[in-house]
Amino acid sequence: MTRLNTNQWLALVLALVAAAYLAMAWQIPTFPLPRPVDSDLFPKVLGVSLLLLAALLFFEKPSAIAGADEIDHEATNGPLLFTPWARVIVTSLAIAAYAFLLVPLGFVLASTLLSVGLTAYYGYRRHGVNLAASLGVVLALYLTMTRVMDVYLPTGVLPF
Repeated sequence: MTRLNTNQWLALVLALVAAAYLAMAWQIPTFPLPRPVDSDLFPKVLGVSLLLLAALLFFEKPSAIAGADEIDHEATNGPLLFTPWARVIVTSLAIAAYAFLLVPLGFVLASTLLSVGLTAYYGYRRHGVNLAASLGVVLALYLTMTRVMDVYLPTGVLPF
């Protein structure tokens, strides 16, 4: 019997999460009136996608670095703000700030700030490209959710 590598363990955990998510998605009630896209479609698509991605991860051939469990001592000895645990804490704080600022600033501004801020923090230095890409993705998500799917997202200080 062969031993499972790290990717296979992660794939099994993700598959369990996907199965639990799908079980909950199947509990979402449908509207009494027939609609082409019902409220349960999006969660089911997400669950099936996660399950398929977990299967792909399980069968992926690991590269030499994929299973590496060694600590990068150079990264841990750098500036405190850029150590691996500091990055986890900063990212968690940024997500918490995003949650608090989502309603007052609105989805577009809060999401763009989160994306641009974390991308810059993690070292991407082409700020114009960063802003354009982040704003493009956020606006595409906003317009899809509000105009196509009729989902309410907070507008905040922006007039739309």
